[in-house]
Amino acid sequence: MRIIAGEFRGRVLKSPSDNKTRPTSDRLRETLFNILQTKFDASTKLLDLCAGTGAIGIEALSRGIGFVTFVDISRKACGLIEENLDLLSIPEDFTEIFCLSAEKFLTKQKDKNYGLIYFDPPYKKDYSKILSIIGSNNSDILEDDGLLIVEHHNKNFMPDSVENIRRWRIVKQGESRLSFYEKN
Repeated sequence: MRIIAGEFRGRVLKSPSDNKTRPTSDRLRETLFNILQTKFDASTKLLDLCAGTGAIGIEALSRGIGFVTFVDISRKACGLIEENLDLLSIPEDFTEIFCLSAEKFLTKQKDKNYGLIYFDPPYKKDYSKILSIIGSNNSDILEDDGLLIVEHHNKNFMPDSVENIRRWRIVKQGESRLSFYEKN
């Protein structure tokens, strides 16, 4: 797994030795960032939920995003993210790592908000609870002009809207899909 563009272009990230983490493919990451390239800048904060290796957040940092919060329930994954950040000498001022479930993080961090949220859970997970938390009228975790991107298997049903967010785009690539949501 490598960084595709930006400051760390071509650098290789460490990958998990087991098959429990399904990293987002280079091709899908490239497609994602081609779509997002005008949607963020150095002032944007990204929340990488179910971050795995940290590849999405690190790619975003490489391309100039200002700050990334990595969240993963697995201690192994959190350690791997830390190793990858150290490997690239990314200062701690630009990142934070939480070893929590996505749901627990979202319910505890009500004072934070993000311009981009990337949610990539294991494909067999139920996405509805997290979408409801993010889309809730009481939630400001997603900024008003922010985007929520959900990576999912092509056979997983994703709703067109959930409370205060609506899907405006779907990108298909192989067996994976990216659903793009924004606030209503």
